[in-house]
Amino acid sequence: MGEMNQNMTQKIKEKVEEEVNPEEIPGVITTTSNAISDFIKKTAAQDFINWGRKNSLWFMTQPMGCCGVEMIATGCAHYDTDRFGIIPRNSPRHADVMIISGYVTKKYLPALKKLWEQMASPKWIIAMGDCSISGGPFYESYSTVQNIDEIFPIDVFIPGCPPRPEALLEGFIQLQKKIAAKKDKGTNY
Repeated sequence: MGEMNQNMTQKIKEKVEEEVNPEEIPGVITTTSNAISDFIKKTAAQDFINWGRKNSLWFMTQPMGCCGVEMIATGCAHYDTDRFGIIPRNSPRHADVMIISGYVTKKYLPALKKLWEQMASPKWIIAMGDCSISGGPFYESYSTVQNIDEIFPIDVFIPGCPPRPEALLEGFIQLQKKIAAKKDKGTNY
């Protein structure tokens, strides 16, 4: 009797697996998210998506050093970055652009990495000022991090000590051009 129940249970399981297998259902097409992503990359929809991305760059406000003052000034009403779709945000979960504005100390680097990891993809980084690009006057200091571009994937470098708000606006425009001209349109998204 027990063997008969096991055989019956096995037959029922096989029957259910046959009915549930979507590959064998006639008239039903199954797909994966990768197949959908590959399809969208080949259509004009991806161009529309990238147009939206380039026209809504929300940058995270975390001023560091004297470049931070210029970054804050850029987000104020005088420069009206809203007309470009560039809006300052306070949360890494709402921002898609990180601006490293000034020197990065060894003590602050783990927090900066954590903020970068909390940002949703797609995300970009702008290195603003000589301190973030090459160390500036703190070059080879015991407490500052050198070569930030080896730690983070920097998209745009803005030189100056400190760069003016107009230079930051030009950096954002260059980032918008980079997003619009991207050929792979979807890598790391």
